[in-house]
Amino acid sequence: MTASTSTSIDLSTRYLGLALPHPFMPGASPMADDLDTVRRLEDAGAAAIVMQSLFEEQIEMEQGRTLYDIESDHDAYSEASSFFPQPAEFRLGPQDYLDQIRRIKEAVKVPVIASLNGITATGWLEYAKLIEQAGADALELNVYYVATDPAEDGAAVERRAIDIVRAVKREIRLPVAVKLSPFFSSLAHFAAELEAAGADGLVLFNRFYQPDIDIEELELRNALSLSDSSELLVRLRWLAILSAQRKLDLAVSGGVHAPEDAVKAVMAGARAVQVVSALLKNGPQHLAGLRIGLARIVEERGYASLAEMHGCMNLAHCPDPAAFARGNYMRILQSWRG
Repeated sequence: MTASTSTSIDLSTRYLGLALPHPFMPGASPMADDLDTVRRLEDAGAAAIVMQSLFEEQIEMEQGRTLYDIESDHDAYSEASSFFPQPAEFRLGPQDYLDQIRRIKEAVKVPVIASLNGITATGWLEYAKLIEQAGADALELNVYYVATDPAEDGAAVERRAIDIVRAVKREIRLPVAVKLSPFFSSLAHFAAELEAAGADGLVLFNRFYQPDIDIEELELRNALSLSDSSELLVRLRWLAILSAQRKLDLAVSGGVHAPEDAVKAVMAGARAVQVVSALLKNGPQHLAGLRIGLARIVEERGYASLAEMHGCMNLAHCPDPAAFARGNYMRILQSWRG
């Protein structure tokens, strides 16, 4: 039994061809690895379940090769392999991942969005078809990539993701969303190219989990830092720009902790709101509070539905788009008073 709101406001939305009662869903995280947690998320009203990523490296390891074997001669350096987690460190191996999709589909009635994380259009993409066969309702492609080779230009980096999308869309009928970082030189152009390649949606944005340096032990130290609402701002900017230009369904990921954050995301053009850090902090029941708070604000602002609010603050409704893109930057710099 899912939690209900205290209002009749219509919060329904459509994302990746899925008719959803509202935009809130847990984003890709280990929460989907545990069936009890998945059931609690559904009970709290999750509109869909987004699974954490199955990594290209995991699949290649299972097939007896690694990304280094395929792309470079880095395997000559034995210590390089230590940068990758060992198979035992992943909660779900490739076959376990497919089995978990089936288990989640049996356990809950909400749509399941699987996730693949990789950077090359090679054999690991065969798993997109296996994911479809396992019963997933949509697929999220996470193209996290750090370009460190000075010989590789920006166009080559973008081609990697475009080739992945084309390869996947040739193999499956599932709707596909691409999860991006904000650090592309021309994100608006890249979004258009991804749409032309067959992408059905974009998820804005990846969070970068950067290693710290231990100056005493002279080693890298990994630490997970949860997001806060300040991280929403860069997402709002690009939601507002892209929702006015593209037919792609847009989801926000990162920085949504309160109902007001979700309202801003929807006004900027988001059709889905993915939440992770707030759920890790507050538990699955936080979804119910977000949904009730969103309905309250929509009603207080005089909207009859979420659809009426959608995109009302995007670039198409700005009288001077150039001011949105650059003028706000200059005004903010001049607004500081000591």
